[in-house]
Amino acid sequence: MAEKLKIISLGGLNEIGKNLTVYEYGGDIIVVDVGMGFPDDDMYGIDVVIPDFTYLIKNQDKIRGIFLTHGHEDHIGSIPYLLRSVNAPIYATRMTAGLVKLKLEEHRLLDKTKLITCEAGEVVKAGKFSVEFIHVNHSIADAVAFAIKTPVGTCIHTGDFKIDSTPIQGGMIDLARLGELGKKGVLALLCDSTNVERPGYTKSERCVGASFDALFRNCESRIIVTTFASNVDRIQQVISVAAKYGRKVAVTGRSMENALRVSTELGYMNVPEGTLVDLNHIKGLPKNKICIITTGSQGETMSALTRIAFSTHRQVDIQAGDRVIISASAIPGNENSIGNVVNELYRKGAEVVNERVGELHVSGHACQDELRIIHALIKPKFFIPLHGEQRHLKVHAKLAQEMGMDPRHIVISDIGKVIELTSNSIKLNGTVPAGKVFVDGYGVGDVGSVVLRDRKHLAEDGMIVVVTSMSGENGAVVSGPDIITRGFVYVKESEGLMEELRRVAMEALERCEKTHTTDWAAIKGEIKNDLSGFLYKKTKRNPMILPVIMEV
Repeated sequence: MAEKLKIISLGGLNEIGKNLTVYEYGGDIIVVDVGMGFPDDDMYGIDVVIPDFTYLIKNQDKIRGIFLTHGHEDHIGSIPYLLRSVNAPIYATRMTAGLVKLKLEEHRLLDKTKLITCEAGEVVKAGKFSVEFIHVNHSIADAVAFAIKTPVGTCIHTGDFKIDSTPIQGGMIDLARLGELGKKGVLALLCDSTNVERPGYTKSERCVGASFDALFRNCESRIIVTTFASNVDRIQQVISVAAKYGRKVAVTGRSMENALRVSTELGYMNVPEGTLVDLNHIKGLPKNKICIITTGSQGETMSALTRIAFSTHRQVDIQAGDRVIISASAIPGNENSIGNVVNELYRKGAEVVNERVGELHVSGHACQDELRIIHALIKPKFFIPLHGEQRHLKVHAKLAQEMGMDPRHIVISDIGKVIELTSNSIKLNGTVPAGKVFVDGYGVGDVGSVVLRDRKHLAEDGMIVVVTSMSGENGAVVSGPDIITRGFVYVKESEGLMEELRRVAMEALERCEKTHTTDWAAIKGEIKNDLSGFLYKKTKRNPMILPVIMEV
């Protein structure tokens, strides 16, 4: 019985982010990308969302390597959490490895981890797999796709990519190599679907440079630019245009400082001598000689731009007349936060320029025509769309069919589903544990759906605590009941309601006394039921009710 190749996504399907794909053949496993996701609005207090690693922990002896396509958080963000339980070598290009190194230092895992740097064109042997790094264009330097050779055939895993014929550095995506592999025969293509709904081509990163030039050209004000910290080429373009017009550049925001440090150390960024200055040194400079690059393009609450806008930043305050350039588009779901920051900037008298005005942002993901080129070059036997919500995966499957692919050869999977491939068949067969694990502070996975449900309940309706002291001998009420509320009503203005709650609780206690109920749990249940029924009738609200009985 010949072995089958199994492909399992533990993240990145029916969601945006936390990308993680497992390739398994015989006794060998390789992992491609270990990303994290960001919490939804109803995940109160959750910092990040990571994949469920149960399957990898159970099979850790089989893992021959972790391969990373590029250095974005949705592809590398969960590495420290996986490495707490699994020890496997990590293979990545220089920029990606530089960013991973910072993460591992932060989590004190660097000494224990084998981090191996590879160049595009290199082939790494990992058990029965061999993995070839292929250069692609994306909104971060050093992004690659993988050609994964297995005993049943070659799979091409694109990672995030676009086709940029005039990139800022690193050269165009290696279409020639993809074409060669296509000619030799590709078993399966696993391809990025993020921008599949957009027709045409994604514009080149160079377009943005021209827009920056126009905005810097005759500007007499101070200029503040915000963009994604990982978009090194974008930051390079801002620095180049600032230097051209004689402005000094200062950087604020931890992730921006990190990205700048890694990319300059590795030579991915070329900063003209004397252009970069410390944030504290810009105060004495004339306005038309200053450019500040900051994080916060998504309106994140603690980011530098939000702090600048709301006057809580230690070194920079918005001044009337400042020109703020937002060089990013809103990630779905962040529109309100960005709107709040923009409104505040306008309130302080700043001029805000965003992508509606000109080409201030281009995507890092391929649109329909680029995806068609990739499908036409690679001519895979089977196709598995990756990285996207249900609509993206379905639209991508349709695009593949329009390119002449047999619908039976396309599999839209879900996280945890196992895809089995032989050299001439593909099918879904079985599942492994998968889902969302929540990280809250230092706690990983200790906040589950029950805790989140409670947090939601507390956030929506508040809570009421009923405290009573009862005699341990005969169950008689010694003192109370006292009512304490949080997030339910303002007590000082609702004394009447508090009295009524006390009365309802007292009646419940008296009833228990009459029926000689001495079981604390039963008494608590009675108090809870009476109060919740009364409150719902009276206020149409369902606060969380916590009866506390103290034995004296």
